[in-house]
Amino acid sequence: MSMLRDLRPAATLLALFTALCGLAYPLLITAVGGVAFSDRARGSLVEVDGRPRGSSLIGQSFDDPGRFWSRPSATARVPYDATASTGTHQGPTNPALAEAVRLRIEALRAADPDQRQPVPVDLVTASGSGLDPHVSPAAALHQVGRVARARRIDEETVRRLVLDHVEGRTLGVLGAPRVNVLHLNLALDRAAAQAHQGA
Repeated sequence: MSMLRDLRPAATLLALFTALCGLAYPLLITAVGGVAFSDRARGSLVEVDGRPRGSSLIGQSFDDPGRFWSRPSATARVPYDATASTGTHQGPTNPALAEAVRLRIEALRAADPDQRQPVPVDLVTASGSGLDPHVSPAAALHQVGRVARARRIDEETVRRLVLDHVEGRTLGVLGAPRVNVLHLNLALDRAAAQAHQGA
């Protein structure tokens, strides 16, 4: 009997804190997030004509010459798999990394033989997460000639499009300037449609 008397407060506290921490708090935070940050709470989805085209937080694989290419992904099995976020774990002296970089440079050169400038490092190496949705402004500008020729759009128009999509440092000091590849490609689709309508 005394054992039941001792266990009752412990069981009551367990049930109380399970309800508070396991149910009430997550529901409250989900509700606050849904109201205060509704876009982010839904995954920062980018929609075109009411249909989701991707997330502005997760990179996508673009390999069409008429689109800007993302930073390579290191996620296993499927590129840009948000359930398998990881880097390559290959150091700068690892021969596998050197070979992967060499092959990526060759692919970029094959897609754009006229581009002889040095390849920006973020076009040939994966980020720590393997999901980076951004490239540097230099990486986006490096691809302007190829994209403009493939889309049959004036190169200066494509260059301006890139510069218009450069995002500054977070809070003015954190990170580096960057270009969201999905947003840029969607803007490119609109610009190409307008250019061909006007032709």
